[in-house]
Amino acid sequence: MSDPESAAAERFFIERFGLSQRLLEQTVGGAIARRADYADLYFEFRTSESFSLEDGIVKKANKNVSQGVGMRVVAGDKTGYAHSDDVTVEQIKLAARTAQAIAQAGDAAGPVAIRGQAPTHDLYHLAEPPIEIALSEKVALLNQIDVVTRRLDSRIKNVLAALGVEHKLVLIAGSSGFIVGDIQPLVRLSVTCIAEEGSLRQQGTYGGGGRVEFSFITEGDRHLRLARAAAEQALRNLHAVDAPAGTLTVVLGPGWPGVLLHEAVGHGLEGDFNRKQTSAFAGRLGEQVASPLCTVVDDGTIANRRGSLNVDDEGIPTGRTVLIEKGILRGYLQDRLNARLMGLPLTGNGRRESFAHIPLPRMTNTFMLAGDSAPEDIIRSVDHGLYAAHFGGGQVDITNGKFVFSATEAYLIERGQITRPVKGATLIGSGPEALKRVSMVGNDLRLDEGIGTCGKDGQSIPVGVGLPTIRIDEITVGGTRA
Repeated sequence: MSDPESAAAERFFIERFGLSQRLLEQTVGGAIARRADYADLYFEFRTSESFSLEDGIVKKANKNVSQGVGMRVVAGDKTGYAHSDDVTVEQIKLAARTAQAIAQAGDAAGPVAIRGQAPTHDLYHLAEPPIEIALSEKVALLNQIDVVTRRLDSRIKNVLAALGVEHKLVLIAGSSGFIVGDIQPLVRLSVTCIAEEGSLRQQGTYGGGGRVEFSFITEGDRHLRLARAAAEQALRNLHAVDAPAGTLTVVLGPGWPGVLLHEAVGHGLEGDFNRKQTSAFAGRLGEQVASPLCTVVDDGTIANRRGSLNVDDEGIPTGRTVLIEKGILRGYLQDRLNARLMGLPLTGNGRRESFAHIPLPRMTNTFMLAGDSAPEDIIRSVDHGLYAAHFGGGQVDITNGKFVFSATEAYLIERGQITRPVKGATLIGSGPEALKRVSMVGNDLRLDEGIGTCGKDGQSIPVGVGLPTIRIDEITVGGTRA
């Protein structure tokens, strides 16, 4: 194991919990029985801090330390999983027996020889982990955001700022004969501003972060820029007009609007949904599923990004997977289980929330590649439509790709110009159909600021999204004005 971060993670677990290579070999080997296909151990030690400021004072400050081990045994399409927050030899062996029983495996086999495996990436090697920054410095940052943001405009009546910092060590040993470790930092800042004018009240939210040093948050006054963006969004929405309703041409702005791509298309390309034939994209490899202007990738290898990992939560190096190439469906996102059952390559997308959860095929950083059009030409091409610059929540039905998304920052496009802000705009449609109606793709690909969290089967994980400016013809807009 030559990678320093990986070696450090392995030393940490061996020294803290008294692990040995022989114990790992016997456990994963013993869990493989005649009817079991695979087994792995996942050790985790996580330190996290969170702070939230409201009404000018820090109201919550938490520090949490968690640790545990999860044992997985896979037999056919069945998964047995057991976990414990008591990392002892006895509990590890009990977890192995329990997972084996759940997977309905038979007699135990012998030990499996495992060897160190160094990650092929070093995506977030930090000189000073953010968890080690003094508490006073983190609280001072939130207070500065509050003071500076309130001074921007007297109509800003409240500022809610939240800072989360995490330092996670993992060690994964698998029955295919490997052991790999990783040290995964994470920082996330979110700012929400409440603006009031008379009886009008609106809010705006922005944020950022990644697997970065704490100084990233204040670099170039990034924290104040994000707070200012939240305040300006809230102020603009005070006098936003009602959104139009009907079938319109919609232009999505670059960056965070890629969350629509994540929800409406990305989830539909995850291996489990396609193996079970419950996705709108199931069995369609090689087919035209989008406009020829669309190329969509998932890339977990971008340095310091929130969704990036040196190895996924099954110990596989993350990669860059082309999902849709010039409109043609090229691939799915895979974990070990679904890749094996589908006979498709691993993509390094097996992810889990913690040691208490089984890995699932999940996205890392998912985005559409840039096209050739200048963003201003895309806007100029629309006589009457909607420009969506920022989204809040959304819902999608994986089986058919149908989605509903709420825009938190949107504008009318009138005679080729972005004009008035609108409120209450929702986009309603189907991911595959929307991609077919992409008629222009901008040359301004932008990734989000680093705040995305993806939910699936009750598990939340950090992810990234991205998009260039794109034009979608004829999408249903649910507004408040006919």
